Amino acid sequence: MSALLLGVDTGGTFTDFVVLTDSGLQIHKEPSTPHDPSEAIRAGLARLAEGQPFRLVHGSTVATNALLERRGARAALLTTAGFEDVLEIARQIRPDIYNLDATRQPPIIPVELRLGVPERCGPDGAVIEPIDTAALHRAVERLVELDVEAVAVCFLHSYANPAHEIAALEALEAGFEGFCTASHEVLPEFREYERCSTTAVNAYVGPVMSRYLGRLAEELDAGEVQIMQSNGGTISLDAVRKHAVQTVLSGPAGGAVGGFEVARHAGFDQVITFDMGGTSTDVCLCPGVLTRTAEATVGDLPIRLPVIDIHTVGAGGGSIARRDEGGSLRVGPQSAGADPGPIAYGHGGVEVTVTDANLFLGRLSADHFLGGQQSLAEAKARAGVERLADDLGMSPIDAAAGVLRVANATMERAIRVISLERGHDPRDFTLVCFGGAGAMHAVDLARDLGIPRVLVPRGAGTLSALGMLLADYVRDYSQTLLRPSAEVTADDLTESLQVLEERARTDFAAEGETTAELVLAPSVDVRYQGQGYELNLPVSDDYEAAFHRLHDQRYGYADPRRATEVVNVRVHAVASARTIDLPRADVGGADAAAAVIGEQAMFCSGREMATKLVDRDLLRPGNSFAGPALVVEYSTTTVVPDGVDCRVDEWFNLILELTDNGPGTALTADAGEAPR
Repeated sequence: MSALLLGVDTGGTFTDFVVLTDSGLQIHKEPSTPHDPSEAIRAGLARLAEGQPFRLVHGSTVATNALLERRGARAALLTTAGFEDVLEIARQIRPDIYNLDATRQPPIIPVELRLGVPERCGPDGAVIEPIDTAALHRAVERLVELDVEAVAVCFLHSYANPAHEIAALEALEAGFEGFCTASHEVLPEFREYERCSTTAVNAYVGPVMSRYLGRLAEELDAGEVQIMQSNGGTISLDAVRKHAVQTVLSGPAGGAVGGFEVARHAGFDQVITFDMGGTSTDVCLCPGVLTRTAEATVGDLPIRLPVIDIHTVGAGGGSIARRDEGGSLRVGPQSAGADPGPIAYGHGGVEVTVTDANLFLGRLSADHFLGGQQSLAEAKARAGVERLADDLGMSPIDAAAGVLRVANATMERAIRVISLERGHDPRDFTLVCFGGAGAMHAVDLARDLGIPRVLVPRGAGTLSALGMLLADYVRDYSQTLLRPSAEVTADDLTESLQVLEERARTDFAAEGETTAELVLAPSVDVRYQGQGYELNLPVSDDYEAAFHRLHDQRYGYADPRRATEVVNVRVHAVASARTIDLPRADVGGADAAAAVIGEQAMFCSGREMATKLVDRDLLRPGNSFAGPALVVEYSTTTVVPDGVDCRVDEWFNLILELTDNGPGTALTADAGEAPR
C-alpha cells in the first residue's frame, strides 16, 4: 500500500489538510484544538488516512505560541561571568519613546537562572582567559539544584572560538539530564544580545517542542513526519528537537512557499503573497524570488536566523471589533480564535469579528460555508453587529463597513511596509491571496494600493498546507567574518564557504538525503564600515558593486567610494522536494453560466447590489464573468466587486483584473439596511 502525502497547517481557527492522492489533491479543514494541536491532526487523519501509511509535512505553531504566551520550559543561561544580564539589558530600546510608563516584558530566563562562568575569548578567537573548570562544574551542580529543564550556553565571542562552549556542553552532559543547546551550534555570528536571545529561545521552546513532537510521533506511529521551518524548507523530527527555534514561523512560511509556487506556475513571478487567516495576516513580497531575512521578532524577542521575510499583523477573520476608551472603533489584535470563534459560527461567541461583519454585509453565504457542511448563524451575527453599532452611535451598516475598513487599513499598512518602504512599487505586482478570509478582502486592498491584479488559488483556504508539500528540504549555515572587503580575497571567501558547504553535505547525508543533487547557494552580508546593519547578497566576482546597487534601491543612498566590510558568510543548502503536479486543464469557453447557482444581496460599492452566487467547483478553465459576484467553495469565499472582471486560468486559479483601480470605494458606507 503506497503512503499518502499530507501537508498539515495548524492555525488559530482551523487546522488545514492537503492530501496528495493518485487522483489529485484533496483538502480538509478541522477545527483547531489550541490546548493540544495534535488532537485536530489526529481527527483529520482519522478521516483522511483511514489507517493507510502516510508521510506528514507539518507546519507547527507550538513554538510560536509558547513564546507569545510565555509558556516555555524552565530554562537557565550559562554565560561568561559579568555578562549574565545581556538578556535584560538588550538594546536599551524603549518600545514607546513618549510613554513615561513604558515597560518591557521580563526576559524568558529570569536573573536567578542566569549563571556566569569565568572565561573569555576575544573577537579573533584568541583565548584571553581559560575557562575555570572548577567554576563550570559548580555551575552545573547549581543548575541541577535549580531544577531547570533546559540550559542555553552562550559565551562571549564563541562564534570565533567555540572551545569553551564545547567544554561546557561536555560538563552538562556528564551532570545534567535536561535539554542543552549552545550558541555556536545555533547561531555562530557576532552581536551578543541577538545570539544570546536566539540561543535562549531555543532552550525555552526546545523541551516544549520535543514533548509535542514525541507525542505526535508516538500517536501517529503509522507515518513519517517532517516539520516546516521558518526559512521555507522542511526538516526532520530529530533536527527539530535540537533546533526548535527554527520552527517559530513555520506556518506563515508554508503559505509564502505555496503562494509563490502557485503564482509562478500561472506565469506571475512578481507577486505579493497575502495570507489572511482567523487570527493574523501575513504578507511577503516576492520580486521573482522568495525573499529571506536573517532576523525576525516574535513578541519582543529577536531571533536571528534565516527566515522568509514575512510581515505579520493582528488582523484576521476572527479579529474582534470593539469601541475603545476614546469612542473609536478598534479591530484586533485580539481574536476570537477557534473557541468560541466568531458569533456566526454559533459556538458561543458574543463579540463581533471581521467574519461577522462580512456575513452582515452579504460578503459570505450563510448556507455555503465550508462547502455547505456548516451553516452560519446569520441572525446572531446580525444582532451582534447591531449591538456594536449602538455602542458606536452609528447605523449597523456603517458599523459593519467600518469594521472591514479598519481591518483593511491594518493589512494595507503591512503591504506598504514590505513594498513601498523597501523601494518596490505595488503596481508592478500581482496580489496572491489565500487563507480562509483573504479572498474577501483582496480586491479592496488591491484597489487602495494600485495593484492591478489579484490571483486566488484553488483551495486558497488551505494553501499553507499545500505549500508544505511543495517545500524543499532546506538547511542554512553561517559564520561571522567581520573583515574589511579590501582585505578579503576570493580565496578567503572560498575557504570560509567550503567549511559551511562541507557541514551541509555532512548534515544532509546524516538525515538520509542525497547529496548528489544538493544545491548550495553561497552569499555574504556586507555593510559600509561604521554601519550597524548589513545587506545580504549572492557571492559574485564584484559583490561590492552589487551591494552599492542594492543599498541604493533599499535606502535611496549609495557611495561607491566608501569602504565596505564583509560581516558574515552564508550557505543556503537545498535538496529538491518531491515533484507535485498541480491540477491543470486546457482552456475552454468563456461562458460561466453553468456555475451560477443563485443570487444574494451584497453591500458593494457603497450600495446594496444583487450579486451572482458562483460555485467554484463548477467553474472550468477559460470561464469568465464580471462582478459583482460571490464565489463560494469549501475553503474560502471570493468577493468579486462591481467593476472587476474574473477569469479562470488553466491551473484553476481565479484571476481578478481590476479595470477600475482608483482609491478603494467598495466599503464606502451609506446609512441603510443590511443586505437580506
